[in-house]
Order: sequence, then C-alpha cells, then structure tokens
Amino acid sequence: MDKLRGTAEMTAAMIISGTIGWFVILSGQSVVDVVFWRCLFGAGTLALICLGLGLFRRDVITGRQIGLAVIGGIAIVANWLMLFAAYPRASISIATAVYNTQPFMLVGFGVLLFSEKLTASKLFWLGLAFAGMLGIVQAKGGVAGTDYLVGIGLALGAAFFYAIAALVAKKLKGVPPHLIALIQVIVGTLMLAPLAGLSHPPTGGQTWAILGTLGIVHTGLMYILLYGAIQKLPTSLTGALSFIYPVVAILVDLVAFGHRLDWLQMIGAGAILVAAAGMTLGWSPLRRNEAAVPGTPASPRS
Repeated sequence: MDKLRGTAEMTAAMIISGTIGWFVILSGQSVVDVVFWRCLFGAGTLALICLGLGLFRRDVITGRQIGLAVIGGIAIVANWLMLFAAYPRASISIATAVYNTQPFMLVGFGVLLFSEKLTASKLFWLGLAFAGMLGIVQAKGGVAGTDYLVGIGLALGAAFFYAIAALVAKKLKGVPPHLIALIQVIVGTLMLAPLAGLSHPPTGGQTWAILGTLGIVHTGLMYILLYGAIQKLPTSLTGALSFIYPVVAILVDLVAFGHRLDWLQMIGAGAILVAAAGMTLGWSPLRRNEAAVPGTPASPRS
C-alpha cells in the first residue's frame, strides 16, 4: 500500500513540476518577481505545514544545519532564477531537457571534491549527454528565440546550482525536509525583496492566482508529495518516476505554446534524457552489476 501511495505521490509531484514553465510564462511577470512571490507564498504554506507537524522545536535543527540550509536556499533561488529565465529564450522543452544534466553535475562534484571514481559507464552516459547537447546547440532555429544559446547557458547554470543544493541537502540528513524547504523559501524571500517590484505589485485576479499557485501548489504541495514519495519508495523507482517531469514539460510546451522541436532538437533532448536516466538509475551498458549512483532528488527539480 505504501509503495502504491508513494508512486501516486511521486507521479503527482512530477506532473505539477512539469507545468511550472507554463505558469511562469503565463504570469507575465519578471523572473525576479515570479521567484519572489513563489517564495513568499511558499513560505506561508510551508510554515503552516511545519507548524502542523510540530517542527518548530529547538531539538529539530542545529545552528550549523540552519546555516547549511541557508546556503542551499541561495543555490535553490539561483536555480529558479536561471531556469525561469531560460524558458522564454530556449523554450520550455529545450530548457527542461538541458536542465536534466543535473546528474552529471553531481558526478563532476563527486570526482572533483570527493575523489569518487569515474567509471566507464558514467563516461558513456556523459558522452551521450554531451552529444545531445551539441545537437541542441547546433539547432539554433525553429522554435527557439533569438537568445537561444543564452537560454541553454541559463539552463546549464540552473542545473549547476541544483547540484550544489543537492550536495548541501545530503549534509542535512535527519532534518525534516519540510523545514529545510521553509528555510530555503524564506531565504529567497529575503534575497529578492529588495529587487522585486514591490512598489508596483501585480494587478489582476488572474495574475495573483497564477503567482499563488506557483507558491502554494508548485512549492508547498510539491514538497509534501515529493518527500512523502521519497520516504515510501526505493531509490530506483523514485529516479524512474522523476522522468515524468521532462515529458510533461515537453507536452505542455507543445499543447500550450505550440512549440515543436525539430528533428535535431528531438534527438538531442532524447539523448540527454536517456543519458540522465541511465546515470540516475545506474544502467550499465558496458558492464553488468556496476554500482548505481547513490541518492534521491534532494529538492524539487524546478
């Protein structure tokens, strides 16, 4: 029963995540304003959740852990800013595909910082992802805008900061994830308040509804579903279900905005997603029984 419920929670979380680009673009707001309101509404939602779970106790988190959560929050906010800025430049589909190079960022950190072994299988998946990236970069026309390459760079930057947040989250083992998320969105609110257009706030009920949805549903509810699923599911199944997210994002981009990938973009995006799946799930095309990459998603993908 737990596995079935966890699968449903993870599926719902990834579907929600896959629609975020649609809401970001529909809001019509600047990237800074979108992230600020997402953090503010998300903080309110997560504060109520943490209160209901009784997490506001001194024995739940230490001062050092709060400091690490703040660092993770800075990385998460940078991740959101860059990813949301990539959407209108490279399209939601391409930005999402490029963003899914996150596992390779984590592998790179492991090799550079922790002297982890770079196996033949990891090199194979890295090479496939790189080939896919070259295909996407070469396909400059079609659905993409004039800032296509800038959008790809922003999506890569977002993946980089996600990897940093994931590394920090590993140091926070034992801290309730909802509390970590609350600290992160509070950090985002404080970081962006001086930069957000608070003197000219959004107008119109639809805009406020979109911003509220980004904070309450795409942040608060997302964390509940994601971490509920992670607690119930094995790592391999969590990793497999996480690829619902890019599929939904590509479909949303097609249905909502009519963005169709050309053949080179399709091949490139497919190569990246297959390589990311292979890395995440520990597929070994070159040798059997090679160890899978450890870990589960440390925070919402977008």
